Amino acid sequence: MMELKTPAEIDVMAVTGRFVADVLTDLARRAEPGVNLLDLERRARRMITDRGAVSCYWDYAPSFGNGPFRNVICLSVNDGVLHGLPHDHTLVDGDVLTLDFAVTVDGWAADSAVTVRIGDHDPDHPDTRLIASTERALDAAIDQMLPGRRLGDVSAAIFDVARTSGYRVNTEYGGHGVGRTMHEDPHVPNLGRAGRGPLLRPGMTLALEPWWATGTERLVRDPDGWTLRAADGSSAAHSEHTVAVTEDGPRVLTARQA
Repeated sequence: MMELKTPAEIDVMAVTGRFVADVLTDLARRAEPGVNLLDLERRARRMITDRGAVSCYWDYAPSFGNGPFRNVICLSVNDGVLHGLPHDHTLVDGDVLTLDFAVTVDGWAADSAVTVRIGDHDPDHPDTRLIASTERALDAAIDQMLPGRRLGDVSAAIFDVARTSGYRVNTEYGGHGVGRTMHEDPHVPNLGRAGRGPLLRPGMTLALEPWWATGTERLVRDPDGWTLRAADGSSAAHSEHTVAVTEDGPRVLTARQA
């Protein structure tokens, strides 16, 4: 069941979203060659404590994970796609790092992710183009978050960017509703048919998250019990924002400062 939020509740979610955006901006800037993933995890913990926020990941124990998640951010490297478990890995030039972060503030959640390439920022590198494609897909999906559109319009916009960019799409994991908790109805697949699915209405708040790899769409689970990787070891990227449908159009609640 989809819960519609009032304009006042969306304003409160935007406060959470700004904090999520600030944390991701801070950590992405710190993600340089020589930085250990556990340093980023510790930094995220301090920022959560200082803000008085509550991690959506700590003690999270879904059916697809290996027991409760005892970290506050997902950090997926190279072929890591989703649910990356922070571990003792020192970043090097050329690593692809996805940072996925969600918290609640005053009882309302926001969820966002960003992928960065460490050190080398060659715009023509395949990994740089991969990251850019997920960002374009996210922008295209946000443009569909209008009253009267359908959920399938959002999914179709994501898939169209993936298809024209030459990437394959996995439909097992995608976006989702977000509000009082990190995961609410509905599931938002990254592949769909325009004009199909539930009607978008003011007050709907969704986490849109296009992700894919340069090769296969198939995933394998890491021995850590959490991290999902591209089955062929190819580089992966993931972009995500929490977005509200409003009478005035889409409102990105986790927008990061340039």
